[in-house]
Amino acid sequence: MVLPSYNLDRQRELIAMYPQQPLKGQFALVTGANSGIGEGCVRHLAAAGAGVVVNYVRGPEAADAIVADIVGSGGRAIAIMADVSNEEQVIAMFKQAVAEFGTLDIVVPNAGLQQDSKFENMTVAQWDLVMNVNLKGQFLCAREAVREFERRGFRDVSRALGKIVCMSSVHEVIPWAGHVNYAASKGGVKLFMQSLAQEISDRRIRVNSIAPGAIATPINKPAWDTDAAEAKLLDLIPYNRVGIPDDIGQACVWLASDASDYVVGTTLFVDGGMTLCEGFATGG
Repeated sequence: MVLPSYNLDRQRELIAMYPQQPLKGQFALVTGANSGIGEGCVRHLAAAGAGVVVNYVRGPEAADAIVADIVGSGGRAIAIMADVSNEEQVIAMFKQAVAEFGTLDIVVPNAGLQQDSKFENMTVAQWDLVMNVNLKGQFLCAREAVREFERRGFRDVSRALGKIVCMSSVHEVIPWAGHVNYAASKGGVKLFMQSLAQEISDRRIRVNSIAPGAIATPINKPAWDTDAAEAKLLDLIPYNRVGIPDDIGQACVWLASDASDYVVGTTLFVDGGMTLCEGFATGG
């Protein structure tokens, strides 16, 4: 398959998808937003009218290019470097974002990674890195989001006080042999999101998750960039196509908009039916 590329022209095409600008006047922060799923989310949020923070931990050139495309198409965007597993850096990132935009209305803790290993060979460093980024990072970003929503109070741009869209995975429900740390982290995201939603939804803060299936991104290119690899992957996808970042970006806009105002504590699976597949017992 050929992965569609993002550029200024593509950003203008995305804007045309949202003629009603459902997120106009709002501000969003997406972590791990300089590539892959995070880039898809931040570009679609911007196209839907939100000013955006493009968080990254490495690759400032990619983040700056995204910002340039969004600004060049008439939007507002800034790039901020922060390691989401570092409390001080997360707090500083939120302070910088609020200083730039005045507040945040939408936070998407997307940053995540894998450190795959046969279980008996897995190191504590591999376990800790995945848990610190994939789970602790969501906690830190969601905590700062709630603090900012409460500080700022209601605005007339949204029916909710604030929206948090966690990034999970089909592996919050599908066991994944050979990827125990990753699957455990995403299982943690599931109950983190649900417990948080249960605790704070009465304040009109909506917390939900997106659970992507197989999404073609540069980081997992070997899984889809040849006919043989794609065919093997499609054995796990009843809908018979590999997802792209746009699929997740569109779902993110919906969960951040008033169109989903009564959706609380829900995981939206965007997976082409992958959760219907039982082929993961052998490692996927």
